[in-house]
Amino acid sequence: MGHLQPLLLLQLLLLTLTCSPFSVSAHTNGDSIEDPTIKTMHEFSGYPVSEPSSFITDSSSSLSFDAQSLQEQIDTLATISDAPSPAVTRVLYTVKDIKARSYVKDLMKHAGLSVREDAVGNIFGRWDGIEQEVGAVATGSHIDAIPYSGKYDGVVGVLGAIEAMNVLQRSGFKPKRSLEVIMFTSEEPTRFGISCLGSRLMAGSEELEKALLKRVDGENISFLDAARSADYMGDDMELSSVRLSQGQYSAFVELHIEQGPILEDEGISIGIVTAIAAPASIKVGFEGNGGHAGAVLMPHRNDAGLAAAELALAVEKHVLESGSNDTVGTVGILDLHPRAINSIPSKSHIEIDTRDIDELRRNTVVEKIRQSAIAIAERRRVKLSEFEIINQDPPAPADGKIILAMEAASRELNLTYKKMISRAYHDSLFMARVSPMGMIFIPCYNGYSHKPEEYASREDLANGVKVLALTLAKLSLS
Repeated sequence: MGHLQPLLLLQLLLLTLTCSPFSVSAHTNGDSIEDPTIKTMHEFSGYPVSEPSSFITDSSSSLSFDAQSLQEQIDTLATISDAPSPAVTRVLYTVKDIKARSYVKDLMKHAGLSVREDAVGNIFGRWDGIEQEVGAVATGSHIDAIPYSGKYDGVVGVLGAIEAMNVLQRSGFKPKRSLEVIMFTSEEPTRFGISCLGSRLMAGSEELEKALLKRVDGENISFLDAARSADYMGDDMELSSVRLSQGQYSAFVELHIEQGPILEDEGISIGIVTAIAAPASIKVGFEGNGGHAGAVLMPHRNDAGLAAAELALAVEKHVLESGSNDTVGTVGILDLHPRAINSIPSKSHIEIDTRDIDELRRNTVVEKIRQSAIAIAERRRVKLSEFEIINQDPPAPADGKIILAMEAASRELNLTYKKMISRAYHDSLFMARVSPMGMIFIPCYNGYSHKPEEYASREDLANGVKVLALTLAKLSLS
């Protein structure tokens, strides 16, 4: 097997993947390469066909894609949770998070991957290629889960990536570029208010490195203490050690549920992401005088609660005025003080998320929100006590060559696909700063995500893993 051309092994992979997702077998004419799929692979890779293709017939019948095992792994990981089933809660550096990390590392080792971790707990499972000195091809996602969410978000991209490695190995594929599965630390902002913490650090965010040295959670536990409680950030470890070097990865591809309804509504198997919209996150505070709900007449009020409510409506107005459906805005938090039915709010706190694939258009919305906050405070005679832009990350386009590879993989597997934009945040957004990036979406039930009803069918899981496996193989041989 070790003497076979890489193309021939990739042909074997393709022929086996196009069959049943549970068990596959393929037969081909050993005297010709007229099959259009093989011709496409030949043109894509540039490798000549010079080995007898009887190898395909002899070896493919024993290959199987174990969708049942993948589903069982997803179900098992879901039980490692601080919330009762069917909900999942798994927060950074908690006991459940540590146990879940151990489970993932065991799966990586079982798949024959060499496992390492960095200072903050990003986990890497590597399959060494023939040419180890060139940039590897990476894939992966996260397994942390916001409170009372579902079991597929992020997890599909980690466990599905490990299964893709199993599929490639069972096919007899030999990677040219090394392949690597990454489990990113803390994609969700639940504990320390920072989304994509691990991938931001990998992308070299010096600002975040400095901020984490002083960051505390809601219980006043510092990031460093929390990390050390999970056996990370030892005395000899620096946050700067997490940074990736340019060229370390030649490509990064993330498999993920869509988290929206488009693919399911249109009956399409695969979403090929062309760009990731990036959010700007804003914190706003108003302060008024408060007072008794009955004794203070309306003309004399300085109501911080109504100021926040008016700003929430202004967010909607500015987003709708952008002229593009790609601009979205959300007021996810609105807190009032003292939170009594018979007391006029003296303080209000509002947190805003606005996103777009066009950075200038999104930033224009942010500025309009700022101007509205100032005008509302003046008109309602309250103090604008806070207006802080927490993050204002640039959007990220997917790499053209990776898009072509994902399209080719989908076609060769006879799967329908649609090019689309990701409006949700992903670690891919930050991996794009250090590597060419692409994303594969699969449908999820009703577009549900971040809730217990989140669900992806076995068929869709199988389709996603097969497209990922074939895409990784293509990129490894490039």
